[in-house]
Amino acid sequence: MSDLRRQAATAGAGRPDGRELSPGIVVLSAVVGGISLTIGALLAVASLFGYTAGAWVSPEALSPGLIGAAMAGVAPALFTIGRARVWEDVRSLVLPLVIVLVGLFAVSVLNGGSLQAAKGGPLFLALFSLGWVATLGLLALGAVGCLAAQYRGRAGRASGAPAGPAGSASPGRAGGVAAGPAGAARRQPVAPMPDWSKPPLAVVGSGWFGIGAGLLAFPDFWGALVPWTVNRADAQGLGVWALALGVGVLGALAEDDLTRIRPALRAVPAVALALGALLAVHSRDVDWASGPGVSLIALVTGLLVTGLSGHWLLARTTRASGADADAERNEPPAPAGAKAHPGDDA
Repeated sequence: MSDLRRQAATAGAGRPDGRELSPGIVVLSAVVGGISLTIGALLAVASLFGYTAGAWVSPEALSPGLIGAAMAGVAPALFTIGRARVWEDVRSLVLPLVIVLVGLFAVSVLNGGSLQAAKGGPLFLALFSLGWVATLGLLALGAVGCLAAQYRGRAGRASGAPAGPAGSASPGRAGGVAAGPAGAARRQPVAPMPDWSKPPLAVVGSGWFGIGAGLLAFPDFWGALVPWTVNRADAQGLGVWALALGVGVLGALAEDDLTRIRPALRAVPAVALALGALLAVHSRDVDWASGPGVSLIALVTGLLVTGLSGHWLLARTTRASGADADAERNEPPAPAGAKAHPGDDA
């Protein structure tokens, strides 16, 4: 029976386990990755030297620097999306990406009077702000189109499912399929998150999501609680990124499968370290003793711990899977006609 189970687990090898990843998503992520790395590094480095180089006028250099740091931090993970085969393996990173593109474009348009071009800033910054809006508009439109095309695609049969009726695989086997409503196949997690990790993950994700939603919807009220000086555009721009981080963390919690959040795991610690570096350089501008200052430390630290612990858990699971595979390969074959377990039938 054990041989039959191994055959069933590999019968669908090579078939996508979910929706096949759209080429548009791959191209979009590569383009956004290149732009984010270049522009994000420019904004972050300018902020490190005390210059405000954002698309809109900001009272301090910290806010555009943080936006640039987040852009640069997430860029390397975007370049790895093309390695995935199915949409479910990258959606915890792509959905926050769409939120950032659409959100920053909306913030730039709604706060058009604060743009460098409208305020009559230096020529370079005025041209940069116009290019910022135009580029974000095209990318946001492309992101929405690619997302719509992705969800119009057909979902593939689960790779662990044997040929035959859906849901016929062993329901308890990790990485296989179980019978869902009306006999639909539902993929079992290959590397589920341990139970102890879920409550802190929910706290971190809810914190970022709540702050982002507040800054976006009520920038005048929530912007006054930010522990440094911000204007309306700064508050909403930071809110977009906070909301996207919250959606990404909560989305990873909903996936409950470490193998399906690899791209997001690559982005989270990099973003946290980039944000931490900018905050450390501008530490004199931040009111760390206030409640929002303490909350900011907790959220950035939680983001870093989330990414590092996720990498550790995934690496441990990968090592354990490799050891199990080696043990199966080294297992001596059963004598001809012998049963693997008492009571097993052919």
